[in-house]
Amino acid sequence: MDWGTELWDQFEVLERHTQWGLDLLDRYVKFVKERAEVEQAYAKQLRSLVKKYLPKRSTKDDPEFKFSQQQSFVQLLLEVNDFAGQRELVAENLSVRVCLELAKYSQEMKQERKMHFQEGRRAQQQLETGFKQLENSKRKFERDCREAEKAAQTAERLDHDINATKADVEKAKQQAHLRSHMAEESKNEYAAQLQRFNRDQAHFYFSQMPQIFDKLQDMDERRATRLGAGYGHLSEAELQVVPIIGKCLEGMKAAADSVDVKNDSLVLIELHKSGFARPGDLEFEDFSQPMNRVPSDSSLGTPDGRSELRGPGRSRAKRWPFGKKNKAVVSEDFSHLPPEQQRKRLQQQIEERNRELQKEVDQREALKKMKDVYEKTPQMGDPTSLEPRITETLNNIERLKLEVQKYEAWLAEAESRVLSNRGDSLSRHVRPPDPPTTAPPDSSSSSNNSGSQDNKESSEEPPSEEGQDTPIYTEFDEDFEEPASPIGHCVAIYHFEGSSEGTISMSEGEDLSLMEEDKGDGWTRVRRKQGGEGYVPTSYLRVTLN
Repeated sequence: MDWGTELWDQFEVLERHTQWGLDLLDRYVKFVKERAEVEQAYAKQLRSLVKKYLPKRSTKDDPEFKFSQQQSFVQLLLEVNDFAGQRELVAENLSVRVCLELAKYSQEMKQERKMHFQEGRRAQQQLETGFKQLENSKRKFERDCREAEKAAQTAERLDHDINATKADVEKAKQQAHLRSHMAEESKNEYAAQLQRFNRDQAHFYFSQMPQIFDKLQDMDERRATRLGAGYGHLSEAELQVVPIIGKCLEGMKAAADSVDVKNDSLVLIELHKSGFARPGDLEFEDFSQPMNRVPSDSSLGTPDGRSELRGPGRSRAKRWPFGKKNKAVVSEDFSHLPPEQQRKRLQQQIEERNRELQKEVDQREALKKMKDVYEKTPQMGDPTSLEPRITETLNNIERLKLEVQKYEAWLAEAESRVLSNRGDSLSRHVRPPDPPTTAPPDSSSSSNNSGSQDNKESSEEPPSEEGQDTPIYTEFDEDFEEPASPIGHCVAIYHFEGSSEGTISMSEGEDLSLMEEDKGDGWTRVRRKQGGEGYVPTSYLRVTLN
C-alpha cells in the first residue's frame, strides 16, 4: 500500500506528517547534542578530580610511592583518568556520527520535502486554472445559447407580424442566425475545454499527485530509517567503549588487590631504620660524694665521654631518640644521616658515578674510533679537531674514578659503623661469609676486599657487651631519601640453602628482586617476594637489569 493510492485526497495530512517527522529528527539531534555535552562535562570533572589527587611529585622522588597502598591509589586514579577518556570518546562519537551527520541529513530532507510540495501545489494550481477556464467556457456557452434562443424568438415574432417590414424581418433572421452560430462555437469550445479538463484532472489524480505522494512516502521512510540508525548509534557509542571500560574496572580491581600490607611494613623499615644500637642502662651517679663526676660509658654519649663529631664543626647531641631532632647540616659523606641511610646514600652515589663513568668510557672509545677513521680518510674530517673532546673525556674519567674511590672509602667506614652498632646480629647489607666452593668470591676488587675484610672481622671479633650497650645517636635530617629500589629481577637456576649468616635460601625457578649486583666476590643481594633479603651465589641466578 502506498500513499499515492490510499491517501490521494490527504494532501494537508501528508504535509503535517512529514513536517512532524522532520521535527522529531531535529529534536533527537538536539537531545544527542546535550547528551554529548553531559558526557564531556562528566569526563572533564573526572580528569580534574584525578589531577587534584595525583601526587605532585614524581614517583621517583616520592618516598610514599614505595608503599603498595600509594601505588594502588595512583593506579586507581590513572584508571579513572582512562575511564574519563572513554567518556570523551563517547561524546566525540555522538557529536560526529549523530549530531553532525543527522543535522546535515535533516537539512537535505527539508529541501527535498519543500521541492515535492512545491511540485504538488503547482499541479493543484494548474488543475484549478483549467477548472476556471472550463467554468468560463461553460458560462459563455450558456449565455450564447440564451442569446441565440432570444434572437430566434424575435425573428419568428417579426416574421408573423404584418406590420413589420421585410427589412426588419431579414435583419432579425440574420441576428438569430449569428447568435445561433456563436452558440454553436461556444458549445464546441466548452466541449473541448471540458475534455481537456477531464484529461488534466485524471492525470492529476491518477498519475501526477500519486507520484508526488510516493516520493514523499519514500522520503519519509528514508528519514525514519536514518532516525532509527541514529537511535542505534547511541548504543553503539557505548558498546564501543565497553571493553576498554571493562579493562579500566579490572585495573581498579587489580589495584585494590595489589595492596601488600606486609611489604609496606618492610618498606617503612627500609625507609626509616637508622642502624643505631639500642641505648644501654644508665649508671647511678652519686652526687652525695664530693668528687668529680665523669660520664658513664652507658650514658647517652660516646664510650669515653667525649663528644663525637658528626660533621664539620658539629658535636653529637646527647638526647633521647624520641626527642625532637634538629636539622643537620648536609655533608658530602652523608654523615648527618643514620648509619643505614648513610650507607644506602653512598651506594647510590657510587652507582651513579659508575654509570657516568661507563658513559664517559663509551664516549672516549667512540671518539677514538672516529679519530682513526679521520686519519685513514682525511676528507671526512680533521683528526686534531677531536683532541679537545678526547682530553675532556679523559679528565672526566679521572675525576669520576677519584669520586668513586672517595665514596667507596666512605662506604667502607659506613659499613663498619653499621656492624659496630648492630653487633653480631643478622644484617641484610653485610657481605655473607665465605661463599661455597661452587661460587668462590673474587678478591681482585679493592672495594670488595674491604667489605669482605669488614665481614671477617665482624665474624671473628664480635663487639663487646660495652659496645652493644653504648647508645650512639645523632641528629639527622628527617627528610633523608628512601633506600634504593630493586634494580632488576632474577630467576633462581638452582636450589640454594642459605644456611650461612647474611645469605638467604631460594628454590629453583623462584622469581627474586635484584637489590645489588655482584661486585666481584661471586655474591648477589636479592629480595624474596614473601619477604626476606640476603645474598645468594651469582652463578645460581639468571639476572635481568631494569
